[in-house]
Parts: sequence; structure tokens; C-alpha cells
Amino acid sequence: MGLPAIKEDLLASARHVEGFLRTSLHGRGVPERLLTSMEYSLLAGGKRLRPVLCLKWAKLCGLDMEKAMPFAASLELIHTYSLIHDDLPAMDNDDLRRGKPSNHKQFDEATAILAGDGLLTEAFSLMAQAAESLPAERVVCAMKAVAAAAGAGGMVGGQALDMEYTGKAGISLDQLQTMHAMKTGALIRVACLSGAMLAGSKASVLEKASTYGAAIGVAFQIADDILDVVGNEQEIGKPVGSDEQAGKNTYPSLVGLAESHRLARLYVDRAVECLEEYSTSEADFLRQLAFYIVERVS
Repeated sequence: MGLPAIKEDLLASARHVEGFLRTSLHGRGVPERLLTSMEYSLLAGGKRLRPVLCLKWAKLCGLDMEKAMPFAASLELIHTYSLIHDDLPAMDNDDLRRGKPSNHKQFDEATAILAGDGLLTEAFSLMAQAAESLPAERVVCAMKAVAAAAGAGGMVGGQALDMEYTGKAGISLDQLQTMHAMKTGALIRVACLSGAMLAGSKASVLEKASTYGAAIGVAFQIADDILDVVGNEQEIGKPVGSDEQAGKNTYPSLVGLAESHRLARLYVDRAVECLEEYSTSEADFLRQLAFYIVERVS
């Protein structure tokens, strides 16, 4: 599978997830304006990277992907909630998301906050739904892992550090890496890990899934930081240079573009090493996905 093929496969997988997401919030008694706001951001596009990673790791470990779909889709709800809240004036104060007005710009701040709250809560309802076709103990263990990755010791804590570090000089590379491992990497890592957990994988496989996810999480963040410098607004969905304008500490600002490229490739190699013993189409997808993350900025 070459790089053009991985783009097609990722798009096809994303569309499969999208089909589930389009009905995931219906029939739950959500007020119309709130539902509209939630779906405005949830269905705004994107690669659906986190649910796709969950599904591919589940399949790699021998599980029917459809049984994992509700759980995988829940990761997109959590990711979307975080984007809505990150864009708020009290946080990153971004007017655009994926080339469209941010949720609080399209609706209002109160609705955007509640839309994020609703998506986060409904995500755990979807996770629990997976227990209808999978052993409950597997689902509970995976839910616990997701809660830790999304919570104060993971994504939420990473956002807190991001706000603390914004505009602050003297942030070290170690501090930057810790912040991104929490804010961005934790949910990507647990997407891979939870897919393997749902399949009932042994500890050594869970370790490979976790290591792979952590590595591509770093590579993905570095690539995003590079694109904010050398990309274009249509590609990244927000003005180029917004990180620098906001005083964000990024890989290019700390170590330069050349070293950022080198680090991204290093983490991709680390991710690919985790798949050496696998020769299935899912493993090939995961390998090429890792390469694609770096190819976006090469």
C-alpha cells in the first residue's frame, strides 16, 4: 500500500465512521438547537483518525470492527468536544475550525460550552453500548483507559499546560513533549490501545498498541506544528501562523524546522517497529498511516 492508497483507505474508513456518527446522537431527547450545535462540529469533516485507529487495531487483533464501532465513534465525540472548548475565547480564542466558523461563532459561547459537555457525556454512553456485543469486562477496562487519557491527567491536563505555557519564555523541549503527550498524544494512544483491549489482546500486544499510538501522536503533533509554519489555510483549516501569533510554544519555535522534521521521522520509525511481526492488511495500513503523517509536511 503506497501513500496515495493510504489516503484513499483513510478516507474510506473515515466515511464508514461518519455513517455511524450521523445517527449517533439521535433519539436521545437532545433539544433541537443543542443537537444542531453538537452535530455542526461533530459532522464538520476531518480524518476521523482516532476512531479509525481504534477500529484498525481491533481488527488487527482479531475483532470484527463493527463490534468496536460504537466505542471507536465515542473517541470522535471526545475529540470534537475538546476542539469546541479549545476554540472558546477563554482558551485559544480561534474563530475558525476546519475552514468554518468555530462553534461559539456559529452559535454562541453558552451553546458551544453545552455542546462540548453533551458530546463528552454522550461519548461514554456510546462506549457502554459496545458491551451489547462484547464482554463487559473488556469494555469497562477500555472505558477506564479512555477516561484517564481524556481527563485531568491526560488531554484536559495537557490543555491546562498549553494555556500556562502560552506566551511564556524558557519552556524546555521536555516540557513541550510532556504537554503534547497529554493534550494530543493521550487520546491517539488510547485509541490504539482500546481497540486492542476490546479484542481481548494479551499484555505484550497492548504494549505494542500503546507504544505505536504514543509515537504517532508525537509525530502528528510535530507535523501540525510544522504545517502552521509552512502549510496553507485551506489545508489546516485556520490561518497559517496562528500558533506564533498566539504565543504558542511549538516544535519549530523551540528546535527549528529541520530538527522538527527529524524528530517526526524518528517517532514514525518507532511506531513502525511495533508492527514488525504483523503482515496483515491492517498492519500495512497502520504502517503507511505513520509514514503519511510525515509525508504531509515533506
